[in-house]
Amino acid sequence: MPGTLGKPEILERLREIAPVVAVRGNVDTEPWAQVLPETVVAEAGAILIYVLHNVNALDLNPTAAGFHIVVSGHSHKPGKMERNGVLYINPGSAGPRRFQLRSLWHG
Repeated sequence: MPGTLGKPEILERLREIAPVVAVRGNVDTEPWAQVLPETVVAEAGAILIYVLHNVNALDLNPTAAGFHIVVSGHSHKPGKMERNGVLYINPGSAGPRRFQLRSLWHG
């Protein structure tokens, strides 16, 4: 999860469903969230995934670092694009609609 969780109960509920990889977002400022990293590396077989909250804070070259996918979420706007052989994904909001943006789960 690329951040903006808001409360620890969200992580607890998600962990009941499946393993969770999560990073701290800009609204995750309470003490419970301080244990969440700002970035994390995940693996899916031979695929390396770099997870961070805001893609504009990306402080490395994903191609040079060997990443195949970058997952971020700060904008809450779902999308995907490829650049230099790296797939960039924003899953959007998994909860209620934010702003005027479409939620992946709530249309």
